[in-house]
Amino acid sequence: MASVRLSKILILVFCTLVLVPLIVHYYLYKVEQDAAFAHHSHSTLDILEDFSALKASDLKFRISEMLRMKASVSNELRILESKSQKLKNEITSYHQKIEQLKLEMIKQQSDLSRLKISVQQAQLSHLEALQHNSPELAPPLTLLPSTLPAEEKPPLHKLSCHRMRNCFDYSRCSLTSGFPVFLYDAEEFFSSWQVPIYLKTLVHQTISYNPHFTKNPRVACVYLILCGESHNFNATYLKNLPYWGGDGRNHIILNLSSKMFNSSERVVPSAATGRAIIAQSSWRTNDYRQGHDIVIPPVVGPPGGETWMESPYMLPARRKYLLSFQGYASDSSMSEKDNSDASQIRFIHQHLTMATTDEFYMDFDCVSSSKKKIISDEWRLCKSENDRASILKKSTFTLIPCTMDEKLISTPIFLLRLFESLKYGAIPVILGVDQVELPFDEVIDWRKAAVMIPLSRISELHWLLRSIPDNDLLLMRRQGRILYDKYFATGQSVIDTILGVVRNRLLIPPLPIPDEPATSAFPDNFKPLKMDPVVAETEPEENLGPLEPPFDSPKFKRNFSILFDQNYELWNDWGDPFHLYPHLPFDPLLPSDAKFIGSAIGFRAINGGAGGAGKEFCESLGGNTPKEQFTIVILTYEREQVLINSLSRLHGLPYLNKVVVVWNSPSKPSSDLRWPDIAVPIHVVAARKNSLNNRFLPYDIIETEAVLSVDDDAHLRHDEIIFGFRVWREQRDRIVGFPGRYHALDLNYGGWLYNSNYSCELSMVLTGAAFVHKYYLYMYTYYLPQAIRDMVDQYMNCEDIAMNFLVSHITQKPPVKVTSRWTFRCPGCPVSLSEDETHFNERHRCINFFTKVFGYTPLLNTQFRVDSILFKTRIPHDKQKCFKFI
Repeated sequence: MASVRLSKILILVFCTLVLVPLIVHYYLYKVEQDAAFAHHSHSTLDILEDFSALKASDLKFRISEMLRMKASVSNELRILESKSQKLKNEITSYHQKIEQLKLEMIKQQSDLSRLKISVQQAQLSHLEALQHNSPELAPPLTLLPSTLPAEEKPPLHKLSCHRMRNCFDYSRCSLTSGFPVFLYDAEEFFSSWQVPIYLKTLVHQTISYNPHFTKNPRVACVYLILCGESHNFNATYLKNLPYWGGDGRNHIILNLSSKMFNSSERVVPSAATGRAIIAQSSWRTNDYRQGHDIVIPPVVGPPGGETWMESPYMLPARRKYLLSFQGYASDSSMSEKDNSDASQIRFIHQHLTMATTDEFYMDFDCVSSSKKKIISDEWRLCKSENDRASILKKSTFTLIPCTMDEKLISTPIFLLRLFESLKYGAIPVILGVDQVELPFDEVIDWRKAAVMIPLSRISELHWLLRSIPDNDLLLMRRQGRILYDKYFATGQSVIDTILGVVRNRLLIPPLPIPDEPATSAFPDNFKPLKMDPVVAETEPEENLGPLEPPFDSPKFKRNFSILFDQNYELWNDWGDPFHLYPHLPFDPLLPSDAKFIGSAIGFRAINGGAGGAGKEFCESLGGNTPKEQFTIVILTYEREQVLINSLSRLHGLPYLNKVVVVWNSPSKPSSDLRWPDIAVPIHVVAARKNSLNNRFLPYDIIETEAVLSVDDDAHLRHDEIIFGFRVWREQRDRIVGFPGRYHALDLNYGGWLYNSNYSCELSMVLTGAAFVHKYYLYMYTYYLPQAIRDMVDQYMNCEDIAMNFLVSHITQKPPVKVTSRWTFRCPGCPVSLSEDETHFNERHRCINFFTKVFGYTPLLNTQFRVDSILFKTRIPHDKQKCFKFI
């Protein structure tokens, strides 16, 4: 019982201590919740209040009060939202400023780095200038004689004077004399000599155009005499010449006659000429002084039109006839020896035409139209020139046997046949080459244009001709056309070549090629208004090279040495032997170690020669040639604002020497036009007329080898320009640029089509954004046939195609395309010529016309483009790419 009671007592105590507090807590919490709810209701809408007991006025007041409270809360919320948005904007602005400051810091660091590099380059240039003790060469300064030739006794016999060293007075022709040439007046001194009027006119006009011509006999190096026919030649006239000097030294007797003489005649009597140089077509073996006298082509008539109009297309490589020959093979008047040679010709004809599918054209029965006795010293030409030309145009080769009289080494007919073959593209096969003297052979490499074999090889001729592949056939045909156009096509080219050969013997360089004067488009004393340039679109962390003051490319450093090591190239390949150029794209390179052993001046090896990635790469130009800069040439026409925008983007461009703006518009630039200050000179040149050919004029203010030709609406980034410049420095003889095009075969109508579609193959790079060597500006202006430049003016189109034709013709190489850029877009620019609907049709016609003028299509296809090393290469984080986006 006691235990039961104790349990009840414990239960009662537990209930009292636990349940009672819980119940009290619950009721207290309930009272607080009710009070809070009642307070909240009264403080907001008084829901528990009995609104039915309120008066209407009190209710209206209560509603208005609540609306006022709502508006106040809304205003406070808007103010808070505005403050919040303002703070957010300020935070965003600060973030942008922070980013801008970071970019500016990177840019300033890049500029500082560039300035440090520029200072280092300037210090190196200064050190080189102090150490450089060899003089810079310039165009040769003239050193001339001041007296007339002194009187001396003539040699006892002509052959006692058999070389230049004992026939010529070198004291009148110093290396820097410029080779002045004096021409005797034929009317004054040789009125009785029967010289055709057209020859007199030709020689006088040619000499007057020649830059070596002088009217002052006291300073002359050589004296030129125009000779008549032999039966009118009077030796007393020579002795009485005021500058003959007793023996005729330094005189050139020029006989342009095409008259045929036999071996018993002398064109010019040897006893009368003394030490004078004789230039003529007919030569006896005993009279010709090799290395002194000159074999020249005859001039057969007044000059005609341009040679390309008469020359046929060079293709196909193999024509209808493998070999042709037109001549007279036998006659009763021939000696036994002559008939024996003629029999050899008939023998080869018999063997050539036996058991072969090759076609031959052999005409041995041509007779003189005058029916007179056939002279036994020459194969006679037959039929008219047009008939001969029609056969030559169908012939792959043409047979030109040497003169059959061993006493003669050259005759006019032999030379005429040789030049006809070159003109019409029939490769000459000179039979008996060891028995003849070819014209200008001391400077011309005839083996590049003709097959030359001795008579003893006559039985193997067919096999030899069949062994020549198509590419060699076309190479020889092309070379023959080049030689013909350069040296034989006109009387002027013949006379210029005669003087060039004599000057070449004396090692006297030609006179400098003339530059085009750059006439400013601004009046005298006019100061154009300036403006701040637009910030260039470049990556701030990308350093493209040092900023240096403009400096010119060295000029005329090879005035004399080029006559030693590249003389044959000047006469036979890419050169022009009649002018001296300030620099050439074909100048030889030093080996890579020479720049560190004795020839370091001007070179800027990357990291001092140790090489490196992008950082070191951008500090120096490197490469295989000394440091240099480039000139930008912009052609513009009535698009002033477009031009100004393009100029502004050039600010801060490394290696820029100057900008030449060719102002093609007849109206002058606006006087209130503001020109950007881009830290290099801007020359605005007034064009003589509105012509696209003005883009390639060799202006005298272009003083660098590298020329960047740019359209006024072309938009190039700085890194693209610098990359293109660096690539051009390794391909100096080619066009290096950005937009590529190609010529495509017209499958429907034949001929060529100009194509600008995207392609895996190209043959042209447009000069609206391309680097070219200044040498090609000279070539375009002075060498390119006038008909091509006329067509450019006619269409106001195709000058870029013409330049591609020219460079590929000279180098036999395709252009170089850089980067992936294919075309240009200029939003907001006025309509350009290229958007005209006739633009492409004109370019089709241009390609086909240029092909006709050149005689073939020199454009070559290429299937690659140049991108930067390391562009897509994964490199360590501490290394920098050469160009970030190229």
